Amino acid sequence: MAILGCGALGTFHAQSLARAGVGFIRIIDRDYVELNNLQRQWLFDEADAAESLPKAVAASRHLARINSTIQIEPVVQDVTPSNIEDVLGDVSCILDATDNFETRFLLNDFAVREAIPWIYGAAVGSYGLVMPVFPAETACLRCVYPDPPTGTQPTCETAGVLNTVTATVAAVQASAALQILSGNPQAVPRQLTRLDLWTGQMRTLPLPERDLECLACRRRQFEFLETSRRTPISLCGRNAVQIHDSKRPIDLAALATTLEPLGTVRFNEFALRFFFDSYEMTVFPDGRAIIKGTQDIGVARSLYARYLGN
Repeated sequence: MAILGCGALGTFHAQSLARAGVGFIRIIDRDYVELNNLQRQWLFDEADAAESLPKAVAASRHLARINSTIQIEPVVQDVTPSNIEDVLGDVSCILDATDNFETRFLLNDFAVREAIPWIYGAAVGSYGLVMPVFPAETACLRCVYPDPPTGTQPTCETAGVLNTVTATVAAVQASAALQILSGNPQAVPRQLTRLDLWTGQMRTLPLPERDLECLACRRRQFEFLETSRRTPISLCGRNAVQIHDSKRPIDLAALATTLEPLGTVRFNEFALRFFFDSYEMTVFPDGRAIIKGTQDIGVARSLYARYLGN
């Protein structure tokens, strides 16, 4: 069982499945815990934020105290075409808890190619949406959304989110996962669930038919898997950019020694945080960095090169 993303949806998924006794849960997330996460991200506390723990690591520690009989595998990585098979290739079900369409389209391509069922979920404001995807049987994500949405999309940071909506969406997703994992995939309703907890409305609609022209599930053209580039990502709503240009591992202790004369540094075995001027840079051992204080990819690239090298 894999949970892709460990924020508002993923923390609820992880806790509910661990308490249900799911024997193996892999949690994949690229980010670290911040105080503003605690309003809606169910497993974390202020101590996790103070330590700047990666979300996957913090979640695994809490889950180990909830159910010590199961295996929790935290993976602190950004999922890309080059590593998706390593992190998702051996699981029987995937729960979507991502925060961007680029990753969801990558997940859809991989799950369709490998015939792994996955459960799409999204929540913002008071609105939520759930859709199960059973490759070769039901419509896939690209049947419904042939192309990623263009322009700025609302996020939990920009539009806010009612934490009960995230819990409700995640509960519907986790229920479907339990049906699949217990050997009853036929019990998962083949429907799209839409809800708005502020107005009290909930609607279920039959899943649309598979699109005969779908590039993914019909034509088997997996364009999101085929790119080898790690492009910078502007993290909408967070005034931050993620960059993963380095192909070399980073020695965080050595980097801390280098950066300490230039600003404030805090680090542990999982990540290093560097505060300088009006920016904050979080560096991970695989060379990935999240640069807060700008949404300009050019500025972020320049700062990355200046302090980590080309």
